[in-house]
Amino acid sequence: MPQRPYDERLLRRTFDVALQARDAGEHPFGSLLADKDGNVLREQLNGYKSGGGDRTAHAERLLACWAGLHFSLEELAECTLYTSAEPCAMCSGTIYWTGIGRVVFGLSEHDMKGLTGAHVENPTLDLPCTTVFAAGQRPTEVVGPLLADEAAQLHVDFWKEK
Repeated sequence: MPQRPYDERLLRRTFDVALQARDAGEHPFGSLLADKDGNVLREQLNGYKSGGGDRTAHAERLLACWAGLHFSLEELAECTLYTSAEPCAMCSGTIYWTGIGRVVFGLSEHDMKGLTGAHVENPTLDLPCTTVFAAGQRPTEVVGPLLADEAAQLHVDFWKEK
C-alpha cells in the first residue's frame, strides 16, 4: 500500500511512546491515532502493568477502544493507527470493529515472536494483521513492516530482562 509523506515521522513517534512505556515499567509498545491529514489525535502507551497485569491492555486495543467512543465510523475510516509493532489478532479485531481504516506498523508480528520467544507476558501469535483484516467486510489498508530495524531495537534485551 502507498505510504504518505508523514508516515515515517508518525511511526517514529510511536517508537518514542514505546520508550516512554518502557521507562514507566510497561512493555515497550506505543501507538497513536492520526486523522486523514496526519494530525495526531491521541497517543497510547501499553497498559499491561498500569492495568494491574491486564494481558489485553495492548496499546493498539486501548487506543482503538478510545477512538470508537470519540469518533464516528465515517471519521475513523479516514484515520490511521500507527503502532510500533504489528497489531496482534486481538488488536486487529478491535481495530476492525472500531472502523479505523488504515494501520501503519513497525516490527512484524513474526519478528516480534522471534524476539519474545515463549515469554509468559507476551505469548506472541504469529498471525499477520492482514489475515485478520482480509476476513472482514470493510477495507483496512496496511503499511508495514516499516522501519522494522528501528522498531526491533525497542525490544532488544527487554524480554530477556523479565
